[in-house]
This record gives sequence, structure tokens and C-alpha cells, in this order.
Amino acid sequence: MFKLATRAEAPSEERRFAERRAADRNPGDRKPGDGKDGRNGRDGLKAALARTPVVAAVDLGAAKVACFIMKPEGVRKGDRTLTTAGVGYVQSRGIRGGAIVNLDEASEAIAQAVERAENVAGVNVQSVTVATAGGQLTSNRVAGRVSIGARPISDNDLVRAISNALAQIKLPGRRAAHILPISWSVDGQGGVRDPRAMFGRTLGVELLVVSVSEAVFQTLGACVERAHLQFEGVVAAPFVSALAALEEDEMDLGSVCIDMGGGSTSAAVFTSGSLVHVETVPVGGQHVTQDIARGLSTSIAGAERIKTLHGSAIASANEDREMIEAPPRGDDPGAGPVIAPRSLLKGIIAPRVEETLELLRDRLKNSGAPVEPGAGLVLTGGASQLAGVREVAVRVFDRPVRLGRPRRVPHLADAASGPAFTAAAGILHRAAFGPREAVSAKALASAKLRREPLDPRANPVAKAASWLRENL
Repeated sequence: MFKLATRAEAPSEERRFAERRAADRNPGDRKPGDGKDGRNGRDGLKAALARTPVVAAVDLGAAKVACFIMKPEGVRKGDRTLTTAGVGYVQSRGIRGGAIVNLDEASEAIAQAVERAENVAGVNVQSVTVATAGGQLTSNRVAGRVSIGARPISDNDLVRAISNALAQIKLPGRRAAHILPISWSVDGQGGVRDPRAMFGRTLGVELLVVSVSEAVFQTLGACVERAHLQFEGVVAAPFVSALAALEEDEMDLGSVCIDMGGGSTSAAVFTSGSLVHVETVPVGGQHVTQDIARGLSTSIAGAERIKTLHGSAIASANEDREMIEAPPRGDDPGAGPVIAPRSLLKGIIAPRVEETLELLRDRLKNSGAPVEPGAGLVLTGGASQLAGVREVAVRVFDRPVRLGRPRRVPHLADAASGPAFTAAAGILHRAAFGPREAVSAKALASAKLRREPLDPRANPVAKAASWLRENL
């Protein structure tokens, strides 16, 4: 704890943040009189090691950086709900188009968001998991099959099947973010959820490998470390957004979660309860803002304000007679405000929103993603809150569309419970309730997916055995 200081003597936020990190990670620097004796110190260390660490999620977006903190007691498995201990968010800096363009500014934004969430939660965060839609997210489906003989299927058989599937994929210059089992099969019979202890001669598995650019992964890690935090790994924003926004029935029957962020628009496709495809396009809400700024000759800040207050992607009554004012671009004191009809604003917004959704639709179609015929769409992300976006999505995809928000986190304040915060809430859902992944996140964060056939005893597949025993 820090004592209150006057404005003149108060340390900067960055300096205070660094001092707290140094104090937390160097307990040996404390004075000898701080504890009663060495026994108390050892007991305190044992208690600290026995405690389950808090989970910290950072949504690194082009418009904002948000941090959600959850304590172990915040997980209620009875009704599968969560309670966040702290929430903090700041305006994004150093990020453009879903990519980090200034490492110092981005790390400072992360530090400030985490600091605000820490102050609310009353805890110190040591490590964070980052959600992003950047890094050229791609997904690949691979299948593997092994012979097991006429005996019960064991954990080692599952590991061998996963290893066989991963040996068939090569991802040069990329890092696996998720390795998710889509389905298991025993003697060709699919749809098996848990094949352990079943009898059969062959065991098959289909995996989805979601990967990001290796360079982007390394940059994210360096950015988090500059904020004096440990980097637990990266997750795909559309995937965790779906975990927070979709209902169980929607995942089972088939659904597409479209996460509309500031710098990109991405989609996660679910079929039979499993993630089967991830797609992204580098166009988002910031591009709409830039179009408005160019079309009305106003500033970026003025365009964002106009978009929030008056923007719409569909026609409205009296829009030809309704006039809007925008601040002029530049600092000329003699320049008056820009005055334009609201119909002009709609004429700028609607084509960009429609083009973005059409581009995503075409990419999903060309990828061969198994989208169920009756699958609905769920929109998340800050850009999905723009008026008329849902109606445009219905027209483009010809499917039922609803607006998603973090579910089963009932206590969230109104400012943090909207579609813009689904990714951060989804990281907490993933940590508390799964889904089960074939390789742990820490293993993926510490090792590349190998380019040659994988040895079951090597990283990261060797880590799968312990994971399978604990989670399947």
C-alpha cells in the first residue's frame, strides 16, 4: 500500500507501477523486522504457493485495452457463472489496424489498464493472457488415426493420436495459439466425446489448430513484459468472444460469432459444440471513423463522436432534413463547423459496413468452413454497437442475427457489460470452464509447433498426457 501524496510529490503512474512490481518480486529486500521470525516467513510462503493465482485477461484492441481480473472464489461451477474482482480499461495507444505500431505506448496502455483493475480488485497481478484478432489469425483442420488393438483406450493412445495429427501440419513462421479436438472416433464411429476406456482397434481424432504470426506473438510478449508482467500466451479474440456470448444450444446447433473490433473483423464458427474455423479480415470500426473524417473533412476525434451520436448503417426518417455539425480539421480559429445532412453520414457508413461483412462472408465461403445451414450469427465487439449493423448483417448473410454480450457475469457494471467486453470476459470463461485443449496454453507459449514429425515425448505434445489425465 502507498500513502497518499500531494500532486507535487505523487510518483508517476508508471514509476509506481514499476515499484510495486519490484517489491512483489523481490521479497528479500524487505527489512528484517517485517516478520516475527523465519517460521512465519516459511508458513507465509507455503500459504502463498498453495493459493490458486488470480486470472487476469487483457483484451488488446485498436480502440481500447481492457483488463478483467478474477479470483479463484469468483468461479461458481453450479450455475457456471463468474464474478470478476476488478475491471479496468483505457483508450488504446500504439495499436493500428489490429497490430502494434509503438511498443512503448502499447505497453503503457496495458500497464494502466491492469493497474486500474488491480486497484478495484485489491490484488497484484503477476501474469496475463492476451486476446487479439491481429497476427493474421488462421485455422487448419488436421486428422490423425492410430491402431490400438483390442484393448481399452488409454491416455497414451489419445496422445499418440494427437501426435499423429500434428505431425501432418507445417506452420513455418507461425505459432499455434489453440489446438482443439473437434471430434474423436473409434473404429470409424464419430461423435465420441471421451474415448477413454472404450474398446476398439483404431482411434481417430480431428484437431483444429489456430495460429498467429510468430513475429506478432513475439511482439505481444515483449509488450507485456515491458509492462512488468509475465506473458501467459495469446488467444484468438473471436474464439473467446464466442465463449462469453454464445449459449450452449447455439454451439451445439451451429453458430457464427462475428467479433467487430476497431482494427479488424473476425469470426469463429461452431458446429456440434466445437470450434471448427476461425477467419479474420483487417477492416474494423476505425476504418469507418477514418471514412467519416475524410468525407466530412473533420478530425478523427470529431468523426468518432459523430459516429457514436448520429451514425447509422441504415436509412432513417427525416435524415435528409436533419443536419449534423462536425468540428473542422486543423486549428484555424476562424474556421466554422462542418455542417452536413445526416443522409451524407449514412452514405459514408453503410457502404463500409456492408463491404466488411461481405468480405468476411466470402472468405468464410471460400475457406470451406462447415457452417450449418440453420446457423445463426452473434455480433460482438465495439463496432457491432453501431446502429443498423445487425440489419445489414441480416441482409448480407441471410441468417438470423442477434447482438451478443458477456453472459453469466451478472454483476458487471453497465459500462463493462456491453459487446465491446466479450473477449475479456471470454478469457475468464476459458480459464474457468474450458473448453478442453489438446495442448496447454503454457506449452504453446513456450514452444513452436514443430515442422518435422513430432516425437510424442517432445514439447508440446508430451505435455498433453498430463493435461488429458486432468481434464478429459
